[in-house]
Order: sequence, then C-alpha cells, then structure tokens
Amino acid sequence: MILRFCKGAGVKGRLCFTIFLYILSTLSEVRGYRILSILPYNAKSHAIMFEALCKGLANRGHQVDVVGHFPLKKPVKNYTDIINLDDPSIPKLQNNLTYAYVKATALDRPVVPFLTSTFGAELCKFMDHPELKKLIKNPPKDPPYDLLIGEVLAAHCFLALGQHFKVPVVAIVTSPMWPWSSDFVANPDNPAYVPGVFSNLMAPMNFWERMTNTLDLISKKMQFYYYTRDQDEIIRKHLGPHALGVREAERNVSLILVNSHYSLNGVRPFTTAVVEVGGIHIPKEIDPLPHDLQEWLDQSKDGFVYVSFGSMLKIESFSAEILHALYKSLGKLAPVRVLMKIAKPDELPPGLPSNVLVRSWIPQLGVLSHKNARVFFTHGGLMSTQEAIYCGVPMIGVPVFSDQPLNVARYVNKNVAVALLHNDMTEEKIDAAFEKVLGDPSYMAAAKKISAEFRDRPMSPLDTGIFWVEYVVRHGGSNIRSPAMDLSWIQIALIDVFAVLILGLAVIAYLFQLFVKKLFAILVTGTEATARHKKIN
Repeated sequence: MILRFCKGAGVKGRLCFTIFLYILSTLSEVRGYRILSILPYNAKSHAIMFEALCKGLANRGHQVDVVGHFPLKKPVKNYTDIINLDDPSIPKLQNNLTYAYVKATALDRPVVPFLTSTFGAELCKFMDHPELKKLIKNPPKDPPYDLLIGEVLAAHCFLALGQHFKVPVVAIVTSPMWPWSSDFVANPDNPAYVPGVFSNLMAPMNFWERMTNTLDLISKKMQFYYYTRDQDEIIRKHLGPHALGVREAERNVSLILVNSHYSLNGVRPFTTAVVEVGGIHIPKEIDPLPHDLQEWLDQSKDGFVYVSFGSMLKIESFSAEILHALYKSLGKLAPVRVLMKIAKPDELPPGLPSNVLVRSWIPQLGVLSHKNARVFFTHGGLMSTQEAIYCGVPMIGVPVFSDQPLNVARYVNKNVAVALLHNDMTEEKIDAAFEKVLGDPSYMAAAKKISAEFRDRPMSPLDTGIFWVEYVVRHGGSNIRSPAMDLSWIQIALIDVFAVLILGLAVIAYLFQLFVKKLFAILVTGTEATARHKKIN
C-alpha cells in the first residue's frame, strides 16, 4: 500500500520512498535483549507484578529468563522459567497463611525485624541452590545477559548479581516506596509531607504527626541497615571476595519501578530513576469469566458483594466468632448476593447464608469489572485494591499487616472505603459498614471518579515499565543517575551550607558588636575630653 502510494516519478515520489526505507531500517535495528529476572520472594502477590512485566517484555521480543517460585502454568513465547526455587523449608505464601500465624509472627513483632528475618538473609540462602550456583558460575554467553531485574524488599544480596554479570539493574518495589528504597537512587524522601508506608498517617500532617513520621523513617532505615548487614558475607561467599557489599549493590540500581500512582498514593517527588507503574498487573483486555459464574453475576439484579482477602491470608482461619458475625451480616444483605473467595471451603464453619456463593478460586478482575459489583470486602492489599479502583468499586477494608493499614486509610480519606478493625469485627460493626457503603451513593461516585484518574495516563503502566527497562539497556542507566548519589546526607540536607551561613552571620554579628563597642568607646572618650576642655577654660 505504501509502495503504491509512493510510486511515481519525481522528487516527491523519491522522497516518500526514502522515508519508507528509513522507517523500515529503523524498525530492523530493534533487537531483543536477554533479561534475567530473579524473584526470591515466596509470595504469590509479589510474583504477580514480576510476571506481568516479564510477560510484557517477552511479548516485545525480548528473551526473559526467570528465577522464582511460581513457574507459568501456560507457556509464553520468549519467557523461560529457568530455575524453580521450590524449597520445603521455605514454603510458598499462597492461600496458606492463617490469621493466628499472622497475629503471632507479623503483628506482635516490629515490622523491620520481621521483614528482614523472614524475607532477608533467609531468602539469600537460595544462592546455595545448585542451579543458581551454576548460573552464577557459568552465565550464558550466546547471547549474554543485557539486564537484571530484581526486587527491593529485604533480600538485596541478589542485586549484586548485576555487577557480577556486568549489566545494569532494574529493581521493582511491589508496594509504595519502602522507607529504605529511596536511598538507592537518592530519591527525595521528605517525612514532612510523605507518610511512611507502615503508618496510617495522611498528608497534611500536624506537628506531632510530622515528628512521629520523621522519627519512624529514621528508625526504620537504621533498623533495616543493621539487620541486613550480614548479607555482605553471603554475597562474597558466592560471588567472590571483590563482589559488591549489600549497600553498594543497592546503590548500583539504575532504575526503580514502583507499584504506586499519585491518584491513589498521593503526590510526592521522584527522581528520573523512580517510575510509577501502579496497576502494571492489570491487563488491557480482561479474560471472560467462566460461563456459570458469569450467569450467576448477571442474575444478581440487586448487585453483589465480593469478599476476598487476597492470595495469602485465609478468611476461613478467622475465629468462629468473627466468621459467624460475618455470616449474619452477609445474610441480611439479601437480595444482594455475595461471592466469597475461600481457598479451602471445607474449613468454614456451618451456617453460610443462602445468598452467598463460595469458590476456592475466582478471576478477581473479571468479577470486579462486572456491572453489578457494588462493594469489595477486602484485606486492603495493594494489588487487589488497585483492581477495585480500576473497576470503580468502593470497598470495606479490613487491614491486617504490612502496607494494608496505609492502603485502607488512604481509601477512607478519599471516601471510597470504610475501615474495620480485624480484631474487632462484630455483627453490628460489619452491618454498619455495609449500610454506609451500600446506602451512600457518594462512595460509588468517588470510586468512579478516582478510577478515571487512575486510568488516565499517556501510556499504560505496562508500556511505561517496558519503555524504561529498554531505555536502561540502551543507555546503561548512568544518565538518569541523580547527582545526589555522590553527596553525603549532610550535603544533601545542606547542613554544611547552613552551618557556614550561620557561622558567617555569627561572625558578622560579633564584628558588628565590636564595632559598636569601639564606636561607643570613641564617642565616650571624645565626650569626656570635650567636657574636660570646657572645664579648664
């Protein structure tokens, strides 16, 4: 078609044909990169974001080698699960966390020691995996790797593989920025107006909240650096005595893709090396629902409530008292129907209301995008709530641990959610939450408004992530490195500048004082001399 359009004699025809050849040659220069993606974290919720990005890169023609715990069930061209890190001693976190376990391990311990002990050096032990040791010793050479993709959480030993393979590193944060992750790329992290990810503070903050937020940020950073320092030994054991230490490996990151978006997580400053891709796991086209489920939802003419606590925590493990309170409240919603995701339905106590349908697996995005969806009853996990916002569905949030309290607090602040305490879910309080969200149309209106803001972007989150990954490979990442990386915290905070200015002002004030004293002394002396002269005369 283009050739027919350009056909013909004359300057215009030749110019058109030249442009066509240039475009063709430019396209032919695009080549696929070889990318290594390492996800040591044994949580399915973390793997979802990695999988979405790696599939997108594979579909772009890049060869993606994946090391992780969750191999694809359906093969994707150019996407290869080269190493499965399955280990019985470190089980996968997928539909198997009980409420009692979370309370005993995550809620009754300070968050940073818990994260670093569970997801830090413990996961660095995977460097002992025979297949990974082979990869470290004999990386592919035809073609070699062009890039490493890793995660920022606690096991940062794997980031050192970037220097080992002599490739740039792109890191993924599956939540909003962790307190320590900004330091990797000298990203501004101002506690005056950026609430910590483990808090439930909202900007604007008063004086005491800003002080609390500041002390919390400093404390968590210091704890993190203390509890992860032993990863140096693990790195050098496997990569050699001259390998980067864990702090150096962190600062070797070229780019961070963070699972946030200002419409949900608030406005904050980011350097060029931090790119928001919140919702990257949400596909452009949603797969159709199973026929029977589609029919059940279509028949829910009065709407339905969707209940799910994500891919880790089991609702069926809550106390019988809480579950019976939930049963009674859900039963009162009829004729509104309820769809519940329960990993092991046989572990539920008897008494489930007749308007409730239970399934062990549910295609969540397809359900939330259904026209009859009215409320999402959720634990407040980031990816689940992003899907609810994307679909414009208000929520009732029951946050339990990690970033869930902050997520739910943000949605409450935006009038798209009502919060319930996980340890104080009575029938009356659950009833009140449903009455509030279902009875007040402002919640649905706010959800639709924020959904429009969340979706309105120049590029999709996936296309944005792919562009910046390819950009780092093309240019090496050094050109988006902040100059602040070469400054100490004293220089970044301008403490040295303010110290010199204050010292200069103090010197000027001191000299001015001396001058005034000297001038005063001269004036006094002159006055006394005049008085004596007059007396003599």
